[in-house]
Amino acid sequence: MEQRFADLKQRLAEINDLSRAGSLLAWDQRVMMPPAAAAVRGEQLATVTSIVHERFTSPEVGRLLDELRPYEESLPYESDEASLIRVARRDFEKATRVPGELRGELARASASGYAAWQEARARADFELLRPALERNVELRHRYVECFAPYDDPYDPLLDDYEPGMHAAEVTEVFDVLKPELKAIVADVARRDPVEAGFLAGSFPVGEQRQFALRVLERFGFDPTSWRFDDTVHPFASSMATTDIRLTSRYKPDRFDGLFAAMHEWGHGIYEHGVDPALERTPLARGVSMALHESQSRLWENLVGRSRPFWRFFYPQLQEAFPEQFGSVDEEAFYRAVNRVEPSFIRVEADQVTYSLHIILRYELERELFSGALDVRNLPDAWNARMADYLGITVADDAQGVLQDVHWSGGGFGYFPTYALGNVVSLQVWERMLQDIADVDEQFARGEFRPLADWLREHLYRFGRKFTPKEALERVTGTALDPAPYIRYLRRKVAEIYGADETPATVTAGVS
Repeated sequence: MEQRFADLKQRLAEINDLSRAGSLLAWDQRVMMPPAAAAVRGEQLATVTSIVHERFTSPEVGRLLDELRPYEESLPYESDEASLIRVARRDFEKATRVPGELRGELARASASGYAAWQEARARADFELLRPALERNVELRHRYVECFAPYDDPYDPLLDDYEPGMHAAEVTEVFDVLKPELKAIVADVARRDPVEAGFLAGSFPVGEQRQFALRVLERFGFDPTSWRFDDTVHPFASSMATTDIRLTSRYKPDRFDGLFAAMHEWGHGIYEHGVDPALERTPLARGVSMALHESQSRLWENLVGRSRPFWRFFYPQLQEAFPEQFGSVDEEAFYRAVNRVEPSFIRVEADQVTYSLHIILRYELERELFSGALDVRNLPDAWNARMADYLGITVADDAQGVLQDVHWSGGGFGYFPTYALGNVVSLQVWERMLQDIADVDEQFARGEFRPLADWLREHLYRFGRKFTPKEALERVTGTALDPAPYIRYLRRKVAEIYGADETPATVTAGVS
């Protein structure tokens, strides 16, 4: 049995290598590639994707997985070996449902959709993206049918990012969040606005990037294992635990690139923290996107918008931008970066309205795949919900339906994990505080490694060894629960606006 396991592990390592090579092509497409290469890059990505699919779904892999069942059952559930066989079998059973030809078409459509999105966004014209988007939706419908029968056509899409979760479970959580968040937004609208004009002005991109890198270095950024680049839409990617790629974007008239950088840091440190023993296996990445997003939101918001964080970094920010912040005191700055203010762009949204942006996208995705919404009507549906949920009128497609890259690449099912990540981040945070009671004092001294070490020990190092639900319960001791997130937001709003803290009206233990 040991030899069969060694054979399986070697095959999976080679498949992993090819998959990561495809990831490198995709990273280059979004960071370094000249625009004229888009069509050829699409073919290259389709070729690599097809080869990976064919090798992984080969009869030899299936035979090894079947033969290794007794071996898996003889091992402890949490062992690396049993986990590798278990996760590989799940991936194999899912992958074998999808024809290799369709995998290639999906990759090709994703690449061409990204190129179309760039032009459409630059021109604020949804019609330039619509044909590619319709193609992506059509292909995803074909993909969904590979998993029939299903309870909801959205379930197979969601499962790609949040294994084992169903749309009904997401809706249950969002049905709790939406009225609570809308109530907070309405309450804040009745109060005096927080002054934040000093966050706009002249902020040279190079200096913003330099300051962001200074923060990341304090977190633990190591140039021997990490890269930090600029892109149109920030993202993180990993080719190995020792090859982490972060990106951010900056506006020369606004200070906000730092928060995108800290967000992507959360993704990167998760991948970097996976046990090196799992390298070149299907286990060597984050267990799900909700757990992944919990880390990006934790580092961006619970760390990066905290008072002790700015107690340490604000004097350095004033030194880096003396004309912009020299006369602004720390308290005013802290209130400004934690204000609640409905806005058009998701990645620039505050902590309260952010999840409303996500719920909007989730609802539109559900309607696209249920047949209730046609692609051509997407901009109008988007704009109507922005008015309803956030009370703002979208001026053009660039600040509306075209602002995100996900749909252009066929990434349906991803968006809800952002809001689920917000929920999970507070569950993880509350559990961490039981072990690191002086975390505020540590941040105020510029010490962030103890937090990273705790997260690595309790979450990161396991990679995909456990299911998302198992991983969450191992870290927090509880199932998915929006109550801590709502409590946190209400405390934060009370702190910033001087309002009375209204108790959350949520039910604990939403599964």
